[in-house]
Amino acid sequence: MIKKEYLLAIFIISISLIYLFQLFNLQIFNDDYQLLSESNAIYKKTIYPERGLIYDRNNKLIVANQPSYDLMLIPENLEAFDTLEICSILKIDSNLLLKKINEAKSFSIKLPSIILRQITKEQNALFQEKIWKYPGFFIQKKSLRDYKISIASNLLGYISEVNENEINDQSYYNIGELIGRQGIEKSYEKILRGKKAVKYFQKDRFNRIIGPYKNGIYDTDVEIPKNITLTIDSELQNYGEKLMQNKRGGIVAIEPDSGEVLALITAPSYDSNLLIGRDRSKNFKTLLNDTINKPLFDRGLQAEYSPGSPFKTLIALIGLQENIINNNTKFKCDEGHYYAPGAFMACHNKKGTYNNLLSAIYNSCNTFFAKTYKNIIDSKESPFEGMNMWNSHLKSFGLGDYLGYDLNIGRPGFIPDGNYYNFWYPQKNWGSVTTISNSIGQGEILTTPIQMANFTSAIANRGYYIKPHFVKIKSKKIHDSLYPKKMTSIDPEFFEPVIEGMHKVIEEGTGKIAKIPGLEVCGKTGTAENFIKLNGIKTQLTDHSIFIAFAPKKNPKIALAVFVENGYWGSRWAAPIASLMIEKYMFSTTKRKWLENRMFNGSLEFEYQKPLTNKSFKINE
Repeated sequence: MIKKEYLLAIFIISISLIYLFQLFNLQIFNDDYQLLSESNAIYKKTIYPERGLIYDRNNKLIVANQPSYDLMLIPENLEAFDTLEICSILKIDSNLLLKKINEAKSFSIKLPSIILRQITKEQNALFQEKIWKYPGFFIQKKSLRDYKISIASNLLGYISEVNENEINDQSYYNIGELIGRQGIEKSYEKILRGKKAVKYFQKDRFNRIIGPYKNGIYDTDVEIPKNITLTIDSELQNYGEKLMQNKRGGIVAIEPDSGEVLALITAPSYDSNLLIGRDRSKNFKTLLNDTINKPLFDRGLQAEYSPGSPFKTLIALIGLQENIINNNTKFKCDEGHYYAPGAFMACHNKKGTYNNLLSAIYNSCNTFFAKTYKNIIDSKESPFEGMNMWNSHLKSFGLGDYLGYDLNIGRPGFIPDGNYYNFWYPQKNWGSVTTISNSIGQGEILTTPIQMANFTSAIANRGYYIKPHFVKIKSKKIHDSLYPKKMTSIDPEFFEPVIEGMHKVIEEGTGKIAKIPGLEVCGKTGTAENFIKLNGIKTQLTDHSIFIAFAPKKNPKIALAVFVENGYWGSRWAAPIASLMIEKYMFSTTKRKWLENRMFNGSLEFEYQKPLTNKSFKINE
């Protein structure tokens, strides 16, 4: 007899063994799932949800869907058929059809293969009428993108078929399925794709479907994808793209209070419709091989440029914070340039000119900022410490690092520190004068247009920025948790004199072309020297045109950076374009048609087609 006290333990152990045996049986011996994929008597049907829609910030539909039909084949179900008829319906060559069938057989006789992608609605209708005559063939319905407004191709990205590596890495995808590439389509792939459903059907010996397989216990349901609302203003985006026609460069516009990106423009770009349909691969190859215009290269996020004179605003802020300068500090251009042993820098101001902080900003005085920078670096016990302090302040504005916005591409730019110069000068014989070009946004400094727009937002906000992002978060609570304020290392009171200087740039300084009646605009022009290495020789090309701005001066609604490659100086191209973008956003229209027409019709193609020639100095390597 078994003692009573052991009965409960025996019962528990017995039940556990039964469960373990059943689990082992299901996982090791049960072949139901294998039968699902291999049995001739079971038909597997995949149901794809339509991809999520994409709207702009004003709920205007940008990206929708259109039906697409692929002709599929399961080779083992194939029987003799009328080759000429099917070729006539699909308008393809019989040799191509036979080639595709042989490729499908080589891949797998049991798994479906694509015979012909994206047949027309008319071809699909004709084929469906006669599909009973072609065992093994079936139509698989998918959806392609339908671009209601052809804008922001670099931001939106595109979709294309998964490759073998993606199929191996992600069990969700099968051959022939679509996945997001670049931009929003890639970054928000899981949200936009939803989840496909799989239905299994039982077939009889005549290959006819007679009902669900095992009452549908293995079926899965469609998960409806979510729609996405972008932060982008589609009208502003479209307007900016027109302004940048026949030019190269980027525009990034941000709403300072939220960090929402209002426009992300790269030029040249491409029409999104080129990357849908049967010609997608051919068109993509053409775009990829265009190494001159680089239409697939997002200059707003990936291009790294010297920031030029707009960088002077940050030198001023660091000087104020470190008590190197104040509102009344004046420096004199003794010879119309800055000079120190081992360093020479031309200045736009006339010989003998005195500038305080305000006039130095709106006159863009190189001497004032060179002397301020020198005193900043020399304010510590060593140039190494001074450089690290300067670097730390700049990084608080989001420079020298990837900003972490919600797209999957970008570049970090570069802000040098003490270690960088110690590496290049092993004897540590460098100092503020050695690096004086940094004072005017040249030298080793590199920034992306989105970083420049971001630090402009930080100035407009008087000391903080919100991480830029491209998808709108409707809940303020969730938005603030995902995108908290990032404080700079500069105290709020030091921003006012710099902002006043930026306002004077527009009112009476180098950026008067950007003045907008009835609106207080603050900005800073810039001209960045443009060098490339050509056959080992440092070659200077036409300067870049740069402008940063925000408006209104109080409670700013828009901050932006405009960068026009080979655009000569800031007020020639970048400042007018920025000004028109601000006017368009603030007033929904523009009154200065003369300026608008000049920008619309203006072209720098002649600059880009100039032959490259070497100048007279070499790179020190």
